[in-house]
Amino acid sequence: MDISYVSGQDKFNYRVCAVILSGSKILAMHDERSPYYYLPGGRVRMGETAEHAVVREVEEELKIRARIVRPLWLNQGFFTEDVDRLRYHEICLYFLMDVSQTGLLERGDRFTLHEGPHTHDFEWLEFARLQEEYFYPLFLKTEIFRLPDHLTLRAEHEE
Repeated sequence: MDISYVSGQDKFNYRVCAVILSGSKILAMHDERSPYYYLPGGRVRMGETAEHAVVREVEEELKIRARIVRPLWLNQGFFTEDVDRLRYHEICLYFLMDVSQTGLLERGDRFTLHEGPHTHDFEWLEFARLQEEYFYPLFLKTEIFRLPDHLTLRAEHEE
């Protein structure tokens, strides 16, 4: 069971997102339900760790087994969702993921994958392009530029 519930016009979500980088690009996605770009990830299930959830969600959406490098952000968001018009209170943990051994970087700048009834369109977006795109979460449009230059994508246990 996902840790998410609706009360009237309000919705609470506990989510995780994968921050997948290639140079100065970030992997973003959208689908037939959402006109905006967002990061791969999803809801945490009851009894599941955030770490397990982000690896599971990346595997479901991208069909790869990525490794967590480190957590990057914890964000508490309050917003009205553009699709369902519900008022959200969302807690989301963002993890930097290592995809270097997965073949993902060879798929090109744009690609499409299917997960059940949904089609996910993925695109590598330049950091600077985030400002002009219909992209969530909003805080990432500026925080992506504050990542340390020395940030490595190698998983800690491989060092």
